[in-house]
Amino acid sequence: MPSKKTVATTVQKVSRSSKIPPALTAPRGVKTLREAVDWLKFRGIEDIECITPDLAGVPRGKMMPSSKFTSNTSLALPSAVYRHTISGEYPEETGQFRYEPRDSDLKLVPDLSTLSVVPWETDPTAQLICDVVGSTGENVTYAPRNVLKNVVNMYAERGWRPVVAPEIEFYLVAMNDDPDYPLHPPKGRSGRTILGGQGYSIAGINEFDELIDDIYHFSEKQGLEIDTLIHEEGPAQLEINLRHGDPIELADQVFMFKRTIREAALKHGIYATFMAKPMQGQAGSAMHIHQSVVDIKTGRNVFSNPDGSPSKEFFHFIGGMQTYVPKTLVMMAPYVNSYRRLTPEMSAPVNNAWGYDNRTTAFRIPVSDANARRVENRLPSSDANPYLALAASLGCGLLGIMNATEPSPPTDDAANEGSIDLPRGLLEAVALLESDTELAKVLDPEFIGLYAGVKRGEFETFMQVISPWEREFLLLNV
Repeated sequence: MPSKKTVATTVQKVSRSSKIPPALTAPRGVKTLREAVDWLKFRGIEDIECITPDLAGVPRGKMMPSSKFTSNTSLALPSAVYRHTISGEYPEETGQFRYEPRDSDLKLVPDLSTLSVVPWETDPTAQLICDVVGSTGENVTYAPRNVLKNVVNMYAERGWRPVVAPEIEFYLVAMNDDPDYPLHPPKGRSGRTILGGQGYSIAGINEFDELIDDIYHFSEKQGLEIDTLIHEEGPAQLEINLRHGDPIELADQVFMFKRTIREAALKHGIYATFMAKPMQGQAGSAMHIHQSVVDIKTGRNVFSNPDGSPSKEFFHFIGGMQTYVPKTLVMMAPYVNSYRRLTPEMSAPVNNAWGYDNRTTAFRIPVSDANARRVENRLPSSDANPYLALAASLGCGLLGIMNATEPSPPTDDAANEGSIDLPRGLLEAVALLESDTELAKVLDPEFIGLYAGVKRGEFETFMQVISPWEREFLLLNV
């Protein structure tokens, strides 16, 4: 059995030889099953993980010997995978939430462009992301990757291609096997627990140099590209910025990055968490999304006129974000904990305002030239399923363009003080998602009904838990 080091060295050496097909040495993706067979054999891969994101963005799927995968075996998952809560429970049928009567199989269709190694496994292992179709090949509208693909296709019908660049924040925390105890930061290389106030601190990053090196190494071996990495405001809170590109590819990267970062942290005896608000009194973790739209034929930024001025599509996109993002917030802030991040006078916005280079607004327009004109959506939290957050954000902007929705005037002052212009909790956000008929133009009604039912089920589970606040203030006072 070849070791990882041997395989990596072999790949590096043969990549210098013109006799070796480039498809064999590429760290990520092949075009055909024949190329996949050669790619796996070249690396001595023994096992392969076929995964797909569920509604929460959790990888689900099957692991098998690579020989079975390359024999073109049929892969399937039960439809119930998309109908359970984050805690693994199955809600009661209500409203538009229904179970498939037979709980029949859904087929997994491997996307060979996502094939890569699993660098943290001891035995040579590969992984790839799968699409989901029905038993006869029909579209499954509620599978998260399909939800995003549908929105991207709507842009393509207009001759456009959306471009996105996510920024993902997360915390490193000390291991904690008792959920009744609060989380706290881990010790860094100095041997001391890192404190807050380390925004953009190089010393803060250096506290976890070896872990960060592993994140980079794991990412490189999977063909994942990190643009920058910084230390955020919270103690041991980091942010990874990804290079801009195709929404499907970037959602895939966020999906894989979350797994990669968790595995790298575990290797060093700590947790990486993408909870929106893991520690009381500290900043929450966001997944900011930079968005623009280009013309497929010309490559021109649709948000800019030929003379460099903002286009009507730019303003209508912002108008759509202002109008519809609050109604799809549950796709960007999907859990009870997500709304703990969205509080006044914190770094997370609680409004639907927009402004030029104004970080207190929900929708910020960064300083750029006409070619890079874009809209940053600062509302999504890092606990969101990246496929659904991107689908909602891009879908809302597209609705604005379709309906020629005019935005409010830009906000020049601080917009994060005073009233809250967003749903304040999970149930309110679910009700807003279901109430707007316009959203059915970009989000399938079957998906909306199923997603809403799962979210209501999660809320009911949460309500069964008695919190420390209740014991502290109600036990002896009421």
